[in-house]
Amino acid sequence: MKTQDLKASGTEELIARFREVSARHGRLLNARDTRAANKDYLLAAAVRRELRTRGSDAEKCLLLLLTDPEPGTRYWAATATLGFAPSEAERALAMLAEPPPTLLSVSAAMTLDAWKSGTLPQEG
Repeated sequence: MKTQDLKASGTEELIARFREVSARHGRLLNARDTRAANKDYLLAAAVRRELRTRGSDAEKCLLLLLTDPEPGTRYWAATATLGFAPSEAERALAMLAEPPPTLLSVSAAMTLDAWKSGTLPQEG
């Protein structure tokens, strides 16, 4: 999906796409299919960037995704909401970081640690 396609998409469509790709990314990561997961990472990051430009309607939708059944979606929603709902995002990341250890739980723990220490890279 190209940047101009993302910009032309409605917020609801973007949220649906974000949910789909973030869930798949989480499943691929935990299955250790990192090559396929990396492709979905790029798309999820692009959709997250666009959603961050959409204001309070997108923020409300992203907050709802913090309780999605898919761990990958909860992870990506948490990374998208750290800037405007840090307590909720931190709680979601902490829950994802709990055992059993998976690649996604390690990612959640590392993201949370970087956020708390102020070293989490800012997305441009």
